[in-house]
Amino acid sequence: MANKVINEMGLPKSISNIFTARNIITAKDALSHTEFELMELLDVGMSEVISAISHISEIVSPPSQTALLLMEQRVCNESMAGHLPTRLKGLDEALCGGIPFGVLTELVGPAGIGKTQFCLKLSLLASLPANFGGLDGHVIYIDVESKFSSKRLIEIGMKSFPEIFHKKGMAQEMAGRILILRPTSLSEFAESLHQIKISLIHQHVKLLIIDSMAALVLGEYDCGASRQQALGWHVSFIKSLAEFSRIPVVVTNQVRSQIGDEPLMYSFQAAQSHSRKKDSHATYDSHLVAALGINWAHAVTIRLVLEAKSGQRFIKLAKSPISPPLAFPFNITSSGVVLLDDNGIEMNGPEINSINCQGQNALFNF
Repeated sequence: MANKVINEMGLPKSISNIFTARNIITAKDALSHTEFELMELLDVGMSEVISAISHISEIVSPPSQTALLLMEQRVCNESMAGHLPTRLKGLDEALCGGIPFGVLTELVGPAGIGKTQFCLKLSLLASLPANFGGLDGHVIYIDVESKFSSKRLIEIGMKSFPEIFHKKGMAQEMAGRILILRPTSLSEFAESLHQIKISLIHQHVKLLIIDSMAALVLGEYDCGASRQQALGWHVSFIKSLAEFSRIPVVVTNQVRSQIGDEPLMYSFQAAQSHSRKKDSHATYDSHLVAALGINWAHAVTIRLVLEAKSGQRFIKLAKSPISPPLAFPFNITSSGVVLLDDNGIEMNGPEINSINCQGQNALFNF
């Protein structure tokens, strides 16, 4: 609308011609000047300038919308976009259906907490036939740390979906729908991403998992600035893949030690900074934060924090545009991740963004 031509806006011909004569052709040209500047440039009175600018602004300004209309549009867009249900009832309800298509969802937590277990279950759910609630597609699983286990995948399938996996040949068929890539460097990873973009079209891919992005970046770069520069391109490309393909993209992240009274880095934590300073460090088992830095934190749409505290594991919905911060206790069983309570605990203050890990130290600093 800013490039709309002024002489097509219904202004009086006399003032419209003056704008054209002074080479002020579009609405953007006119609105780039102050009223006093326009009065001097056009050589007309202030009342004429104010009248003309008001008319131009009214035409090019976007129409106002009610909160109700915006809410209805969001619900409609999310319904059209789709979700991958996690089969964790409370979490799916909080996320309005599950892991959303077209955006980045991050799983962050210390080693051994259950991130890969979560990813294995999602891989099965994406490959299941549609009549069993799956996406009936293929999965691309980028296994950076060689943690993917076919044996564990089949075990989860047998326990979670016995009606499918006990049929002859079905276990092999489901496992055959999951393509494993194991890049050993960022350059190999970048090449994989270009190949993936082609595969998304031709191989009916319904889920992309990167486990883990932090291992690639932290293992290759020593300098923080170099890391951020390398990460910037990759996160932009990954986001473009999610938006282009309209599939769920799940990326795992590691943790690092929090340094003393380190300030909060993320805008979605800012409102809690005052209360955090008052909290005693003794109230937490350990002090960890997500790796990969601020640009990464803003790039992900959904952040799920997996932690262990007071002898219990929790999945915390720490970042979401559609849900309050919630925590769900969970266990890992032979069938994968299982919630112990579908009623999430609403959390306030710094606890939703802290990462507790009893008896373990952070593996990486970033």
